[in-house]
Amino acid sequence: MRIWTSEHVFDHPWETVTTAAMQKYPNPMNPSVVGVDVLNRHIDSSGKLHSDRLLSTEWGMPSLVKSIIGASRTKTYVQEHSVVDPVERTMELESSNITFTNMVSVDERLIYKPHPQDPGKTVLTQEAIIAVKGVSLSSYLEGMMANTISSNANKGRDAMEWVIGRLNAEIEDLKASTRSSIRSSMAAAAFLEK
Repeated sequence: MRIWTSEHVFDHPWETVTTAAMQKYPNPMNPSVVGVDVLNRHIDSSGKLHSDRLLSTEWGMPSLVKSIIGASRTKTYVQEHSVVDPVERTMELESSNITFTNMVSVDERLIYKPHPQDPGKTVLTQEAIIAVKGVSLSSYLEGMMANTISSNANKGRDAMEWVIGRLNAEIEDLKASTRSSIRSSMAAAAFLEK
């Protein structure tokens, strides 16, 4: 078993980061995620938003790994459960693979919280527990998977920045459109008054 951990600070408020996290896929930084299906979404009695999603991924496994684990297919599925607590201002996301579970299990947990000293920033802590079972070289494979998770985490943070950029651009477009509509309405009203 191998445990991988990471912490990252986003220079964006918690509300922005959690909105981006819910809209992270698809993105050009993580092309391996080829589909996201929302299975269930509800708000509980305390106001927390619960979401269950199924992620379809296309693993680019090296041929050596394919031969060791005896797998030829590369399409895998991940179940994800997230809880957004707007009162405590936390978002917790847990995911685990549901494909190849007899050989490999990857359980990941992400927590987004406002930065304790700067409310304009958000702290992301990540942990992944990797276990390869029933094959030779399991420790080696766990190490390879930890390196892949680390690389994918960097891509995931880049993807979050990309989504935040898109969201900010949409807000600016909406503001510009609203200003234009207001100007047009004012011009039309001024014309009618004449």
